[in-house]
Amino acid sequence: MYLGLDLGTSGVKALLIDAGQGVIGSGHGTLDVSRPHPGWSEQDPLHWIRACEDAIAELKAAHPGQFAAIEGIGLSGQMHGATLLDAADQVLRPCILWNDTRSHVEAAALDADPRFRALTGNIVFPGFTAPKLAWVKNNEPAVFAKVAKVLLPKDFLRLWLTGEHISEMSDSAGTSWLDVGKRRWSSELLAATSLEEKQMPSLVEGTEKAGALRAELASRWGIAAGTPVAGGAGDNAASACGMGTVGAGHAFVSLGTSGVLFAANAAYLPNPASAVHTFCHALPNTWHQMGVILSATDSLNWLSEITGKGAGELTSELGETLKAPTGVSFLPYLSGERTPHNDSAIRGSFTGLAHESGRAVLTQAVLEGVAFAFRDSLEALKTAGTTLTRVTAIGGGSRSRYWLKAIATALQLPVDIPADGDFGAAFGAARLGLIAATGADPLAVCSAPRTDATIEPDAALGGAFADAYHRYRALYPAIKAVTA
Repeated sequence: MYLGLDLGTSGVKALLIDAGQGVIGSGHGTLDVSRPHPGWSEQDPLHWIRACEDAIAELKAAHPGQFAAIEGIGLSGQMHGATLLDAADQVLRPCILWNDTRSHVEAAALDADPRFRALTGNIVFPGFTAPKLAWVKNNEPAVFAKVAKVLLPKDFLRLWLTGEHISEMSDSAGTSWLDVGKRRWSSELLAATSLEEKQMPSLVEGTEKAGALRAELASRWGIAAGTPVAGGAGDNAASACGMGTVGAGHAFVSLGTSGVLFAANAAYLPNPASAVHTFCHALPNTWHQMGVILSATDSLNWLSEITGKGAGELTSELGETLKAPTGVSFLPYLSGERTPHNDSAIRGSFTGLAHESGRAVLTQAVLEGVAFAFRDSLEALKTAGTTLTRVTAIGGGSRSRYWLKAIATALQLPVDIPADGDFGAAFGAARLGLIAATGADPLAVCSAPRTDATIEPDAALGGAFADAYHRYRALYPAIKAVTA
């Protein structure tokens, strides 16, 4: 048996699989986010441990025999969080999360240093880890002076599990301190934020062993002491391992709270000017690129709150047949945008509204706006040297066939729908735990699920969607000009 632990923003999921990768069961623990000031987003790392304990207790209670047979553990987690520890491994302050934008001034200053883009292959975004440490230095100097270790969220869980300060390449690539091409910390970039490599965890590949379960926890849970813990992965790379998106040209579109267009690469292909993320993958000698939009299903959830109708009710009003765009456009920039604009200040908008623009028209515009945001990410990936021929849909929003039809037609790519199953980050983490424990071939383990259905682009509406996308593209500079 193999255990995958996924530390998300809203909770921890524990997933148990057997040697044949069949899912045995799962458990959950909940988390809350603290927002003490506008733009701030924090969590207490000790709450992650509590949520992990809750998830494991639920899983163990439901499957005690299988749980006792665990032989490997893998980790996945929300990326970019700044978890600051002193010399005694005590938490110095709440973790600053991935969606915290307080360090936008520090991020811009670091990004103006050409070494960062040259070595990391990425823009220094406000959500990344390095500018958060620069903010702490500028605003909480007494805390900064005590920082002995900087850990990413899942690696704080690893410290609790194993007593080791270890990270891996895919998560560390999102800090702005990793030389992503060479897959190692950059002492030069660390020095630019007044840090040293000794304050960073050691690095392994996601498929490698990265510590062993402490005897105290093993005894409490009833599994073998020394059970290997894999390096694991950041959440998107872990999801890719779960989906089998590990070979060059393989891609998925994730319709979650945020949206991701993820493409696996066999080579390092940076293009920071496009605002595409270029990170190490969880498998050795592989990389990946991501276009990231900040409000995917969040946009539909926002409309749901405004209208008082559930998200499913809103999409069902559109029926099953894809409609031509109405002329009403929606920019899904409710929390700013990453790809392709790198603009934390821009906000969303409707344009083209008329008396006849009822609820269904607004819903259609929201779905199309998110689809066109994915098209922006596709165009950015193209400029970075990545060509896609199809994508697989994952995430809660992928339950809407209408939305997938809009995405297929906006991207002009077939969208595959996987067969029912749990192929997310926790499953990918469990796969990495299996590989680390057994030495199995990563490509053989990280296979793709069976495709249940494929949605082709609507040829009859291709021209109408292309015209609507060009209108959409023209709106960002216009809105920017009147809101800057």
